[in-house]
Amino acid sequence: MLTPKQIEDWIAAGLECSQLAVNGDGRHFEALIVSPLFAGLSRVQRQQRVNAVLKEHFESEVLHALSMQCLTPEEAASRG
Repeated sequence: MLTPKQIEDWIAAGLECSQLAVNGDGRHFEALIVSPLFAGLSRVQRQQRVNAVLKEHFESEVLHALSMQCLTPEEAASRG
């Protein structure tokens, strides 16, 4: 069964993250991804960056659903 830790490892391997947390039930997952690489990108562009990192896992259907919140470090800090 797929674990949140596996998804965290995949994201961290392909994207510089200052904060990363994935939760889920083995089939559906949600992620908080904080990266300086998101600066200047729209919400859709940020999700596209993450989807590109996870592309092979989505295509192989190992990963079925991932809800994402993608923030810059500044945005994350302002949320308290």
